Amino acid sequence: MIKRIAVLTSGGDAPGMNAAIRAVTRSAIEQGWTVLGVREGYLGLVTNQFRELDARSVGGIIQLGGTMLGSARCKEFREESGRKQALHNLSKNGVDALIVIGGNGSQTGAYALSQMGFPVNGVASTIDNDLVGSDITIGVDTALNIALEAIDRLKTTASSHRRAFLVEVMGRDCGYLALMSGIAGGAEAVVIPEFETTPEQVAQTISAAYARGKSHALVVVAEGAKHDADALFRYLNENYKDELGFEVRATTLGHVQRGGAPLAYDRLLASRLGYGAVEALARGEYGVLCGMKGGQVTTTPLAEVAGKTKSLDERLLKLAQVLAR
Repeated sequence: MIKRIAVLTSGGDAPGMNAAIRAVTRSAIEQGWTVLGVREGYLGLVTNQFRELDARSVGGIIQLGGTMLGSARCKEFREESGRKQALHNLSKNGVDALIVIGGNGSQTGAYALSQMGFPVNGVASTIDNDLVGSDITIGVDTALNIALEAIDRLKTTASSHRRAFLVEVMGRDCGYLALMSGIAGGAEAVVIPEFETTPEQVAQTISAAYARGKSHALVVVAEGAKHDADALFRYLNENYKDELGFEVRATTLGHVQRGGAPLAYDRLLASRLGYGAVEALARGEYGVLCGMKGGQVTTTPLAEVAGKTKSLDERLLKLAQVLAR
């Protein structure tokens, strides 16, 4: 019987994580449970950094970006000895179940604890939107809109000076943000890890845009692509400097995409998923990821989530290419 749970955030921060912490805490209190927050993710589990949360301690955080509990890398947790220490600390603090808010690596860690017999549920949260078990994850909508705002601003100055901009967005292993912001931002090309695009193809795309009479060209590049924005910038200037029609510039958005207040959708999504993860615990459903599928809150076994990456729909890349004409 559950009397006390713990909640942690792990991996890269995502706008809406605080809303999820709030939802988990208040939903658990509604069940009559005590809630402990774990500082610094899995590092806090290993080093025993627990603090009690109540309804007031999570007040006024729904609109805040980042995570009030913090997040950190933890090499120790990757080893069995570290995970055993984490379980020892959970037991020492009287914790009966754990909720992990995070992405791929975080849910892989949750699955590892679950395999050791501890009740763990996950909440899908990553701006990469590459997590199996959820159509959309916490933080994606806000990060996408931040990227799109920057792209819109760059298009204005690009048109004024007849330039081509290479805009690098986050996405180390997944091109979701680049692809979606490219479609929504009217990019001439999108360069993502899943489908290789050569520097020559980028050069041809920019040159063709100039030949069609466009006043600018925009290429959105995922940071994890084989040729990132910096590499493309160097190649284009070394090999096509006087042949593209446009002067080329490169801009890297970086971690600004993670920051800022979560938009309405991420606050609502985080609230629904946090509540759903607690409800799953209450009905005795453990070892699952709480995500959103088909507009409904669902659960997926962590065994089907851990170590896997959701694939991109190749038809969306085709859409981006068609609409760029």
